[in-house]
Amino acid sequence: MRVYDAVVAALETIGVDAAYGGAGENAAGLMLALDASNKIRPVIAKNEQGAAFMACGHAMFTGKLGVCFATAGPGAFNLISGMCVALTDSYPLLAISGYSTVAWQGRGGLNETSGLARTPDSRMMFRAATKKDPETGEPADFLVTDPDDLIDTLQKAINIAFEGRPGPVHIAVAEDITDPKVEVTNFRPLSEPQTGVAPDPDALDRVSKALEQAIKAEKTVVMLAGFGAILAGANDIAKSFIERFQIPLLTTMDGKGIVAEENPLAIGLYCDSGHKAAWDLFSDADVVLAVGNSFAQHATFDFFDGLFDEKTLIHVNIDAGEFDKFYKADHVILGDARQALQGLFERLDAVIGPVPKRDYRPKDYDERFIISPQKQLHPGEMVQKISQLLPPGGIVLADAGAHAAWAGYYLELKEGQNFRKPGTYGPMGIGVCGAIGAKYAEMHRPVVATVGDGSYLMSGFELMTAVQYDIPVVWVIFNDREFKLIKLYQLSAFFKTGLTEFENPDYAAYARACGADGYVVNQLDEFEKAFGAALASGRPSLIDARITRLALPNYSPHPEGVLAAIRNGIRTRFGL
Repeated sequence: MRVYDAVVAALETIGVDAAYGGAGENAAGLMLALDASNKIRPVIAKNEQGAAFMACGHAMFTGKLGVCFATAGPGAFNLISGMCVALTDSYPLLAISGYSTVAWQGRGGLNETSGLARTPDSRMMFRAATKKDPETGEPADFLVTDPDDLIDTLQKAINIAFEGRPGPVHIAVAEDITDPKVEVTNFRPLSEPQTGVAPDPDALDRVSKALEQAIKAEKTVVMLAGFGAILAGANDIAKSFIERFQIPLLTTMDGKGIVAEENPLAIGLYCDSGHKAAWDLFSDADVVLAVGNSFAQHATFDFFDGLFDEKTLIHVNIDAGEFDKFYKADHVILGDARQALQGLFERLDAVIGPVPKRDYRPKDYDERFIISPQKQLHPGEMVQKISQLLPPGGIVLADAGAHAAWAGYYLELKEGQNFRKPGTYGPMGIGVCGAIGAKYAEMHRPVVATVGDGSYLMSGFELMTAVQYDIPVVWVIFNDREFKLIKLYQLSAFFKTGLTEFENPDYAAYARACGADGYVVNQLDEFEKAFGAALASGRPSLIDARITRLALPNYSPHPEGVLAAIRNGIRTRFGL
């Protein structure tokens, strides 16, 4: 069996069903092997960065291994951004790349990246973007130069990708061993990798006792859920937990949708672009049960000092490296979020009697009424319409930009629906391309990409990939002809703006030229009609939504809200 045939056959044995990559001479054998596969659906993207983003989208809500590939040299380097996303956002991802002939290293051959003779050092680059082996602490970057090492290396890499907190691994295959005459003589099926981390029973006992005491003393306990809870599939137990003990749920933007947002205990987003009701409730909380949180910048108001002062912080995370990274926890549970919540639920259920229903929502809970005298389309109203029309099981992805704040704030998810914004690495284009992978992974789920015009311009050419492979994503472009977040930052920091405005093409005409459906909308009723048609068409569709520039997303750099932020800003500026 040839080397790349063995790679594909091995991946088939663990259920890999798609691979996203770029064409290239060093990947030619892999392309042929994938083309011959009856189980793995290959997608050749227009750029390898898009392929890596698609692989992230594939893994995002499925827990499946995302697979991307590229040729040697520049093609391989194009995978780096997607691998960085997988590293920071905890997606299991396998990147496979070609590698120039090892026997010629130092001669400056085509695509050589040995670091010798003034060539780039790809090993150094990939070591910086891969997950570390939990056993050795070494980055999971491997160069295969012996065909008999291939299967062992694949198994090791995939085990690392899934062990504990998921992440990206990389295998480079030397051109020396891809000759058709070279055979893998020791092929075997791969073993399924182990996932999840069982929490320590003693830690569960300690935390359940602390929660028991707080609940019986009628202290205010809140659950703060992050993306780790969604990755762990903790939706059902999170719902059971908050309802059984009448604990209000706050989420980061990444944890949005862990429980249906119509649930009366789901209060809203706790982050700098979150809901006032969530800010107020967190401020009054005595105990915070943080589940699957990394306490990232936007979820903590720029790492606000004293965020957990006078509160008991209980931190549940699958990665010990997240504990006490900045905020000191009173109690920690190292383990899978679903298993940890299940263990806490069972212990508390045995000692806590019936808890009367409570209403934590203020009368003005929604805070989502939009008063807009403008004639142009308001982005908040558009997102509310997406909420109303999004089918069961729908996925909404945002890209990097102001539109993510609009989507997070106004989108109301029902049970079984998902939302994701760019994580802490935050590249533009992840939502544009990740939506293709999310849809290809679960073709039965509607997938909508809410993206800014700036982010779409960076990678919108992958629309042609969706058309080629009949992947019916709906892209909604928030078209205001400016980099709004950058503009707002310039205004707040420098009191002027520059280089943030641009002209857009006719996106609808572009979509039709690519073979997709394209719509231009200027009013809410036009959007409703176009969005409904796009969902019903079963075709890749693009909606060019001409939104107003004047609307600003909800935002506060202070955890107590906008007024506190203004007071704090005045004190800081004038040294008071």
